[in-house]
Amino acid sequence: MFSKPAPKPDNRPPGLSPDLPTPPGSGTDASRNRPRPASLLAQNLVVEGSIQSDSEVQIDGLVRGDVRVEKLAIGETGRVEGQVTAEVVEVRGRVVGGIMAKQVRLYGAASVEGDITAEQLAIEPGASFEGRSIKLQRQKPAAATAAPAPPPG
Repeated sequence: MFSKPAPKPDNRPPGLSPDLPTPPGSGTDASRNRPRPASLLAQNLVVEGSIQSDSEVQIDGLVRGDVRVEKLAIGETGRVEGQVTAEVVEVRGRVVGGIMAKQVRLYGAASVEGDITAEQLAIEPGASFEGRSIKLQRQKPAAATAAPAPPPG
């Protein structure tokens, strides 16, 4: 007639005592769905080499190398000397190299020397841009090609 409720599944990593709470970032569904914080490269930081991340990066220092991230914000003191590839790029500082992104925005203090390949490009008054602007074309799904009709006769 009466029964105990079924125990809840234990999402703790192996070796943790059931008396302890689950540590943050232990791989539970709630921790995987949280937004990741942006990484910040401070004004006095110089990076010699490429940077790659699947989240947001803010550069206020100097990067000598390629940058491949999800979203990139270059602050007024920030400088990138290399190729930039991202979904979204916001430039307030300087880029010497090409930019490839879905969305690019050059703010008034921005300076870009290189080609910009983007679906959307916005340039505020005061920004400096020396290079080519190339429209990024979305990849169209491969359509099934129809067989040519046989010649009459």
